[in-house]
Amino acid sequence: MGRLLFLTFLIVPIIEIGIFIIIGQAIGLFPTLAGVVVTALLGSFIIRFQGVSLINEIQALMGAGALPARQLVDGVMLAIAGALLLTPGYFTDLLGFSLLVPGIRGVIYSALKKRVNIATGFNSDNGYSSNSNKPQQSGDPDIVDLNDRDWR
Repeated sequence: MGRLLFLTFLIVPIIEIGIFIIIGQAIGLFPTLAGVVVTALLGSFIIRFQGVSLINEIQALMGAGALPARQLVDGVMLAIAGALLLTPGYFTDLLGFSLLVPGIRGVIYSALKKRVNIATGFNSDNGYSSNSNKPQQSGDPDIVDLNDRDWR
């Protein structure tokens, strides 16, 4: 994980510099810089609109007693998109704008859902229930799972 993070912080700025040079040679310095500012402002506006809509959806689902897992993941992706859009550069803007597309977020959510087991509530028979409705078993000796009758 550390190597991946190191490579990301090494490669992304190199890509950004290359894109700045190419675009700067094609349209000039000031239009290139103005483009970065415009994409940041446009991204902020879109994130604000989608964020308010997402908060309303989360509140409605929680009011109905449902777990808004998908909406919470969308919220995290919107926060990442906001950070990418506010980072100066066209490559990070492209990544940020791609996270604003609901279809792309859906594909990412589906991939994450296959790899992550989400606890959705408490079941008095077997502890936490999950998407697979199997009891969660921990191999950690420091964790003690108790049933309702085991604790007061």
